Amino acid sequence: MSDGDDRPARVEDIHELATALPDVVVGGDAERPGFAVGSKTFVFFRAPRKDAFDPESGEPYTDVIAFHVESEAEKQALVQDESTPFFTTPHWNGYLAVLLLGRDIGRLSRAELAEVVQDAWLARAPKRKGAAWRAARHA
Repeated sequence: MSDGDDRPARVEDIHELATALPDVVVGGDAERPGFAVGSKTFVFFRAPRKDAFDPESGEPYTDVIAFHVESEAEKQALVQDESTPFFTTPHWNGYLAVLLLGRDIGRLSRAELAEVVQDAWLARAPKRKGAAWRAARHA
């Protein structure tokens, strides 16, 4: 683990981590970027929607970030683990992604965030590209 990987994650880390992966294209805009590989988005900052809201105020969350996952089992493992800040909403039923509020990102270490971003990339990258990336990391 490199210096700083155990510090609390920051929203800005997402851009750095995502763009460090092979063949990533950044889309969207400065406020709501999305990161794609092979024309498939793997992480994106979502506009406020009525399905993700603060239960106390009823106001839509303005800082939702979506991360793709490989399987429904992985999704459930993340959202059911109370030690993680990940969640889902009924709108996302059947969709292989988990949600995170930007305000809660500091509950993850930078290393944990890196793993989630990398796993999201692997879930959406062409299989050969993912296999090559894994092989290069373990060489």
